[in-house]
Amino acid sequence: MRTVRKTLAVAVLVVATSSCGDVIRQGRSPVYLVISGLQGAQGNHASALGNGVSSDVITLVTSPAPCTDTNPCPTIFGDIGQVTLRTSLKDIGTGTLATSPTTNNEVTITRYHITYRRADGRNTPGVDVPYGFDGATTGTVPGTGTLTLGFTLVRNIAKAEAPLVQLISSPNVISTVADITFYGHDQVGNEVSVSGSIDVTFANFGD
Repeated sequence: MRTVRKTLAVAVLVVATSSCGDVIRQGRSPVYLVISGLQGAQGNHASALGNGVSSDVITLVTSPAPCTDTNPCPTIFGDIGQVTLRTSLKDIGTGTLATSPTTNNEVTITRYHITYRRADGRNTPGVDVPYGFDGATTGTVPGTGTLTLGFTLVRNIAKAEAPLVQLISSPNVISTVADITFYGHDQVGNEVSVSGSIDVTFANFGD
C-alpha cells in the first residue's frame, strides 16, 4: 500500500507539472500575449474608461436639433472597450545569457470574440444575455513595448434585441461578465491568442 501511495503521488505531481507546462508551451509561437489592461466605457461617454461598464440600453439625447431638453430623442449607443497588450518570450534564457525579442516576435492582432455570462448560470444568448459576436481590430504588438487597441464591447444591435430591449421599459438590471479573446499571429505566421474579462451591467440608467 505504501508503494502504491508513492506511485500515485508521483503520478499526480507529473500531471500537475505537465498541465502547468502546457500553458506556457501552447501554440508554436516563441512568444505569448499578456493583457496589461482591459477597460470599457458607455458609447455616449467614450472618454470615461473604467474597469467595468454601466451599459445604458437607451439614452435621451437633447442635441442637436430636432432633439431638445423638452423633446429628447431616444438613441442607442454601442459601448466601447480598450485593451493594452504586450508580449513575453516563452524562453527567457538564463541569468547569464538572457534572450531578447526580434521583429519576428511582434504579434499582429486581427480579430476578437466576445461572449457574455451571468453569475447565476443563466447564459442562453438572446434570452438571458446578449448574443456573442466576432469583431475585427488590427494592430501590432512590438517586441518590447505595448499596444493599445479600441474595440466594440457591446453592439448597437444588441440593445434592440432580447434580452436588452426589454430593459428599456423595465427597472430590471442584468449583470454580466464579458469574456473577450483576442487573436493574432507573430511575423512568421504562428497563431497567438489571449483572453480577458470585464464586468458589463445592463439597465435603463438615468440620463
